[in-house]
Amino acid sequence: MSDSIRPLIAGNWKMNGLAAGLGEAEAVAAALMAEPARARVALCPPATLISRMAERLEGGPVEVGAQDIAADASGAYTGDVSAAMIRDAGGRLVILGHSERRTLHGEDDALVSRKVEAALAEGLEPIVCVGETLAERKAGKAESTVRGQVEGSLPMALQGRAFVLAYEPIWAIGTGLTPSSAEIAAMHADIRAALVGRLGETGLRAPILYGGSVKPANAAEILALPEVSGALVGGASLKATDFLPIIRAV
Repeated sequence: MSDSIRPLIAGNWKMNGLAAGLGEAEAVAAALMAEPARARVALCPPATLISRMAERLEGGPVEVGAQDIAADASGAYTGDVSAAMIRDAGGRLVILGHSERRTLHGEDDALVSRKVEAALAEGLEPIVCVGETLAERKAGKAESTVRGQVEGSLPMALQGRAFVLAYEPIWAIGTGLTPSSAEIAAMHADIRAALVGRLGETGLRAPILYGGSVKPANAAEILALPEVSGALVGGASLKATDFLPIIRAV
């Protein structure tokens, strides 16, 4: 991990969580108030909880973000939520291009790029996700696939702006499987080169998170790897007792 980049541990609650679960977020914040973390910490709950979570955690050590936004600023888009709406609700970051959005909702690099621009227009910090399928990895196309996503999903508007890149091998998300440390390190090095090639100096400063079955048991090993600047955590972020050990592993 680069000493010049502050790591980020971000929790993605996905389509989980009701008001009763906000106590878990408060428990994380309370623990970090008592013993501050080396990393930035963020939680991205469902849109229905963003406002309430932001109110409860206001002024504390845990930032609040969203899991997606619309590419358009407003209009006749039933069910969509704009960047301005997320900002108004108290969100400060947004996950974009997650593999579940790409796979289940047909989002391509061009749409992700438009969403990044929409986020920047409202002052949201994008967490842009990239990653390959198991078939692509077995075919020797993992690196070229991810490089293509980096180039296609990151607009030039990111130059000079704060953003985060998250590498999540699709075959490792929620499966309990993880790439080897050597595979993670190699991909993160390749992503850094792609970021610099795309965005120059800005690409040197962006944190690169690893995501995909990150757990308390494997967090320390993964977070110690070169160019791994934090983690995007799924299921383990739902419970403070699971999420806090990952935060402390930095």
